[in-house]
Amino acid sequence: MESSLSWVILLNRRESGLNWSHYGSTGLLINRFGRKQREARAPQNFRQAVCWFSMKLQCDVEVVNRMLPSFGLKNKGRSNRAVLSIGKHVDRSAQSSSLYLLICTNKDRSGSKYKLKENIEKFFTWFVEEGKATVRLKEPAIDICLSKADISSLKNFLSAARLAHRGSDTDSLPLTALGPVRARDVEKPKKKLSILSKKDYPLTSSFPYSLEQLQVSYCRLSRVDTRMLSLRALRRLDLSNNHIKKLPSTVGDLSCLAELILHNNHLESFGDGLCSSTLQTSLQHLDLSQNQLKALPARFCQLRQLVNLKLDDNELVRLPFHVGRLSKLRFLSAAHNRLAVLPASFRKLCLENLDLFGNPFTQANALDHTIHLTFPLTLQELASRAVVDLRIPHGPHVLPFHLCQQLDFSKACDCGRACVNSYIQTAVGMNLHLVSHTVVLVDNMGGTEAPVQKHFCSLMCYCEFMDGCVQRDPR
Repeated sequence: MESSLSWVILLNRRESGLNWSHYGSTGLLINRFGRKQREARAPQNFRQAVCWFSMKLQCDVEVVNRMLPSFGLKNKGRSNRAVLSIGKHVDRSAQSSSLYLLICTNKDRSGSKYKLKENIEKFFTWFVEEGKATVRLKEPAIDICLSKADISSLKNFLSAARLAHRGSDTDSLPLTALGPVRARDVEKPKKKLSILSKKDYPLTSSFPYSLEQLQVSYCRLSRVDTRMLSLRALRRLDLSNNHIKKLPSTVGDLSCLAELILHNNHLESFGDGLCSSTLQTSLQHLDLSQNQLKALPARFCQLRQLVNLKLDDNELVRLPFHVGRLSKLRFLSAAHNRLAVLPASFRKLCLENLDLFGNPFTQANALDHTIHLTFPLTLQELASRAVVDLRIPHGPHVLPFHLCQQLDFSKACDCGRACVNSYIQTAVGMNLHLVSHTVVLVDNMGGTEAPVQKHFCSLMCYCEFMDGCVQRDPR
């Protein structure tokens, strides 16, 4: 085999669950420039091939001296960012070499060496799936505690350490050079990054994997960079002041995302798939202000962890039908849209601050009504009302999809009964202080009232409501 060639295993048995035998025990031989040379036989020892990638590991390290408690002393209990390497250390006096573990930190970039061959007492790997492990050495009596490591890299590094401890086939291991590391290799993982101009935007390099807060503004982005969607620790993503027209559904794969800021873009829709993603349990702050939204999807109210929602300066003609299901919502701003009336469920909100200024709300008039009643009620309407009133479980597995949608948009009458497709609809004025502690004035006249939809399941319920209105206001 040519010396300039190296094995690259294209299948990871742990991750894919496939064996070499599935592919006829063949792999690809690739040179150092990444070009395929020819097909060749797979290595006999699969673990050795895996170890090609595992001779270095970046993670947090704490070295615990097990002898300190016997002297009445305590360990500091602090971990440092470090680079761990496995390599040979040549003892010129004895004319021999041994495998060592080198730990380099920011304070000690030259590193500390620890012999590995027959010197590991035990591996603690209970939490390896969380990127944590501990290597206990015999001499010196220390525990090397590893954390915040990439899970795959950690597993492979531990496999290499086991081989080094046994001393088996060490000549075939591609060992790294034991020497000082660069300062940037042992820096603490970057948690926050702000890019505020196009010239600073990274075109060739990737974003730091450890980012928890990322702001990319004024960069004229027309779409969301897929590199951002691989940042699994991201909690705050600010893409304001760009030219984004559409959000990919894969934004919903950011399971830790609590804040999503899309202020001043060109968004025309908010994907239905985002509402049924992991954002349901994580998203608390959503800023969609100054876009071109005309409506929000029906399932928008599945984002039930929302606390702060900004919808100002869009083209919204209505709010989500089930907006009242956002039980944790405390701040709602939907100023300068095209809202004519609020949905009936709006009454269920419990807000601290509400801003609906600059919307063309209609004048509420209970006499101005729309009748969607049929006499007698259809069998489908009767059955649908019974399903809602009795809270009978339903779903696409037992009912046609269009019926499930109709049930999801059932209305509640004043009498407490449900109505689905047969109802009377009107609008009544509501003082917004009933749902919010602080209300921004609805208009320049100082008003704090807005029309809210109201539904009735029958003519009798509607007439009783009108009688009550006449008694309250005999004029």
